[in-house]
Amino acid sequence: MKRERLKEAFERKKRFKSKLKTYREKPIPEKTPDVPKGLYEKCNGCKTPVVVKELIQNRFVCPSCGNHFRVRAVDRIAITVDEGSFVEKGLGYITLNPLFQDHYEQKISEYKKKTNLDEAYVYGYAEIETQPCVFGVLDSYFMMGSMGSVVGEKVVKSVEYAMVKRLPLVLFIASGGARMQEGIFSLMQMAKTSGAIQKLHQQGLLYISVLTHPTTGGVSASFASLGDIILAEPKALIGFAGPRVIKQTIKQSLPEGFQTAEFLQDKGMVDKVVHRHEMKTTLSKLLSMHAKGGRA
Repeated sequence: MKRERLKEAFERKKRFKSKLKTYREKPIPEKTPDVPKGLYEKCNGCKTPVVVKELIQNRFVCPSCGNHFRVRAVDRIAITVDEGSFVEKGLGYITLNPLFQDHYEQKISEYKKKTNLDEAYVYGYAEIETQPCVFGVLDSYFMMGSMGSVVGEKVVKSVEYAMVKRLPLVLFIASGGARMQEGIFSLMQMAKTSGAIQKLHQQGLLYISVLTHPTTGGVSASFASLGDIILAEPKALIGFAGPRVIKQTIKQSLPEGFQTAEFLQDKGMVDKVVHRHEMKTTLSKLLSMHAKGGRA
């Protein structure tokens, strides 16, 4: 009996030591500051945290390094057009699943809730320092601003609206390209939107394309590159395929700064790289200079 009690006590001690050893091996958790979620945003340029309130006041430009943050469509409208002048058009479109891709409808539903948009493109009537125009924005927070059937249709409708109202068209581009979930239906939008822009040119109306980070794929190869005037934000990635894919294909080293806005300005594809703080004034001046021709 005594032997059994000693054996049981030994086993308890052994289990306790095992637990103690396991506990001591666990790393001591580091104390993290109690920072409310959404108070800071990390800059991709200088990697420093920026107070979100200050970032908004600075038009989503890092006050330390000047890096331009990606912005949602609603924020782009707020910092570019006159307050209260934007009237959204083209509502009520429904994105279908023509190739019956798994979970595509679920993805669309999730992005609608996250962004409070019906699709990745928003357009309507607006005024920029009292200069009227049709204003369109691709939102890179909605499936990376990819162009599916609805986005292509809405771009065409914004062009047609500009022709009916005899107004200049200003588009802010931010897109990963064609939407792969819609396959050939997405690729067809390249020809469709390009044809609409050609009709706008034939009517003698002004089209200003503003390329922001990133502008790639089928969007960059269609209506994004067809502007009468093409502006770009600093250091925006602009191109068809990515630098890594191009390098692997041609088996050659690429020039420094390849596919940046500044590089393309040097090569003549972009007319001017414009800082976000100067964008509204620049657009206003261009619209004012072309007002007579644009309403002829």
